[in-house]
Amino acid sequence: MNADIVHILNAVRSHQSYWRDAIPLIASENVMSPLARSLLSSDLSQRYAEGKVGQRFYQGCKYIDEIEAKTIELAKDLFKAEHVNVQPISGVNANMATFFAFSEPGDKIISLKVSDGGHISHVKYSSAGLRGLKVYHHPFDAEKMNIDEERMVEEILEVKPKIVLFGASLFLFPHPVKEAVGAAREIGAKIVYDGAHVLGLIAGGKFQDPLREGADVLTASTHKTFPGPQGGIIFCKKELAREIDLAVFPGTVSNHHLHHLAAFGITLAEMKEFGQEYAEQVIKNAKHLAKVLYKMGFNALCKQYDFTESHQIVIDVADLGGGKEVAVRLEDAGIILNGNLLPLDSDMDADNPSGIRIGTQELTRIGMKEEEMKEVAEFLERVLLKEEPPERVNKDVVEMKKGYQYVHYCFDTGKAYDFSCNILNLLSKGAFIDCE
Repeated sequence: MNADIVHILNAVRSHQSYWRDAIPLIASENVMSPLARSLLSSDLSQRYAEGKVGQRFYQGCKYIDEIEAKTIELAKDLFKAEHVNVQPISGVNANMATFFAFSEPGDKIISLKVSDGGHISHVKYSSAGLRGLKVYHHPFDAEKMNIDEERMVEEILEVKPKIVLFGASLFLFPHPVKEAVGAAREIGAKIVYDGAHVLGLIAGGKFQDPLREGADVLTASTHKTFPGPQGGIIFCKKELAREIDLAVFPGTVSNHHLHHLAAFGITLAEMKEFGQEYAEQVIKNAKHLAKVLYKMGFNALCKQYDFTESHQIVIDVADLGGGKEVAVRLEDAGIILNGNLLPLDSDMDADNPSGIRIGTQELTRIGMKEEEMKEVAEFLERVLLKEEPPERVNKDVVEMKKGYQYVHYCFDTGKAYDFSCNILNLLSKGAFIDCE
């Protein structure tokens, strides 16, 4: 076999084994059910379906229309939304389409600074800037790790933005959407809520419900706390549907990813059935992990507010070498997370920020509960506080992870890190040359 192909296949095989053995704490990742994952290799991955259901520009879309219509129906029902567009191919794409729908270059937007938890698509060097928006930032209370409500209202009335944007990539607590509605309506601004990180918690009814609180638009990715394939989605009021749909197609998307669409539909059905139980356990796990880490001596933020109301916890590790150094040491032990900017950091500190961000959604999806959070905390303690060699800790990480290899909260519990491929199976048996 071609050595380049063998090289790639070997890397895929190694990747599968790596995640099978690791403790996954990245707050923006998750695992799909085997059924949803299987659809990614269907013929849908090879097709185009430009346009809307029943209004395609290509022929051959009869069954694609059925899949998309059912997926829209499931999403509208689960999130009680008047209108849904399932065609964005990412959360950033969903944000960009929304900016195109409701603003023009030179208009103003209020969003969170990246160091206060905002996503890069919310600021000038990503989607907001690409649309030509003038970016202003929400006043932030670093002690509460949340937007300052009173100062926020004052800023909305003073700045008069076209868009007031909520949501974050560092997202511990619900944002003050209800508190912004009056001021936003007064100056004619749209309230947009980026729920990428918390969509699964919203689906389970365990976080705030931004559409009921007054948001005009809810954007999200579909693969963080919501355990679907990578993609994006936009929910909005019925009267905004035309602007959103045109901003998606032909505005910012040509062909959406149909295999992801089918997998997303399956995941929506799973979340209708299991979402409440899953979301509740995600938050329980996050709270318990934070409490244990705090008692061990870690500087977990927001103790006075019970640490978190989401899947995330944040730890200030400046005294332990900074977020990048800590993340690398933990990676050597098979514990995977990322460094994260904290409010006192500047954007220039991104290479080694003060904090680390931890998410419990994938651990929950593979069946872990509060008892296992204590074990996970002990691994972090051994590496970072007791300074054990990471390689020694890794042996215990791998052993512990052996008991958590199956996807939960779905109809077809199966292996979370399995990849069925005949060629990979042959590689594992040494059927081809080793390209290394």
